[in-house]
Amino acid sequence: MNADEFDHVEALPPLCRLRAYEAVQAVVSDDNSFEAGIAGARAVAGAVLAEAGTAGLAETVVELALKLGEALERIAAEQGLAAADLAEVWFVE
Repeated sequence: MNADEFDHVEALPPLCRLRAYEAVQAVVSDDNSFEAGIAGARAVAGAVLAEAGTAGLAETVVELALKLGEALERIAAEQGLAAADLAEVWFVE
């Protein structure tokens, strides 16, 4: 997988992209404790479910996965690793 394979991200609805950003922002915000960040991300997920149903929630998850994949590709390239190997370290080990 490489960054060029993420071109179809533009096809995702802008609301899903915005909600994905809001969920990540809730987790990484310097103003929040870990627990508050998790609560914020859950609140965003709940709002997506209420606004767009399960289809919208699924699209938001896809958006999050695509953006995480892009980040993993960049980090892995900088470290001379395969993105799949880095993902395994982050999620499996």
